[in-house]
Amino acid sequence: MLLLKRIAILLFLLLPNAFYAQTKLLSWNLENFGKSKSDSAINFIANTLKEYDIIALQEVVAGNGGAQSVARLADELNRKGSKWDYVISDPTSSSAYKTERYAFLWKTATIKKIGKAWLEKKYHLEIEREPFFCTFEYDKKQFTVASFHAITKSKQPETEIKYFKFLPAEYPDLNLLFVGDFNCPQSNPVFNLLRNIGYESAFVKQKTSLKKECVGSNCLASEFDNIWFNKSRIKKIASETLPFYESFPTLKEARTISDHIPITVEFLPE
Repeated sequence: MLLLKRIAILLFLLLPNAFYAQTKLLSWNLENFGKSKSDSAINFIANTLKEYDIIALQEVVAGNGGAQSVARLADELNRKGSKWDYVISDPTSSSAYKTERYAFLWKTATIKKIGKAWLEKKYHLEIEREPFFCTFEYDKKQFTVASFHAITKSKQPETEIKYFKFLPAEYPDLNLLFVGDFNCPQSNPVFNLLRNIGYESAFVKQKTSLKKECVGSNCLASEFDNIWFNKSRIKKIASETLPFYESFPTLKEARTISDHIPITVEFLPE
């Protein structure tokens, strides 16, 4: 009996997070997610996503069946053991660049959506594809995920990212996480503006976009996707990337799904 008590105490000390509810968030730039995605592609994507609580998708096409494809994905997820719901943004307001939609999907058994999701309009003139915000509740704790797809590297995404430092002050009551494809590595000095107000990146020196062709075993090109959170209000438990391309015979076939890999973080809100 004494031995069992000692083992129980040891497990409690070594695995404290196992006794608390944790949220599993996944972000994925699903390149040109629209009617061009086949049923088999939708099924593969659903199998990749099904173990997570909240999904943030970028690059849902504004036309060509983007919204319908999110509905197809939700329907496929609903066939895999859990009930899912979803919300899709209006097209982003860009007129000079490529307008897109965003989407969130979540498991209704564990996640509750709070209020309406919205495209951030405060800096829509400065940010081509303004981020899409949605507040969720998990284990009676709320947090807001802001999903974002920056302009391409050649167009200097730093000119957009610099405005993110103002968003926590715009929403002081919200526990914000910024997720998505920033087309910019976390080492870029522009992110110091977020670090200076207490934010931290879930990934460091982690490439997330796919090369055109693998060079040996190296198939990843650039460090673009990330998840930023306020370290005083979010406790990160774990983060990982999902190298889905390893399930395909060639990188060309994998790129029919996306040219980015999913990124995930498991966390405890305050």
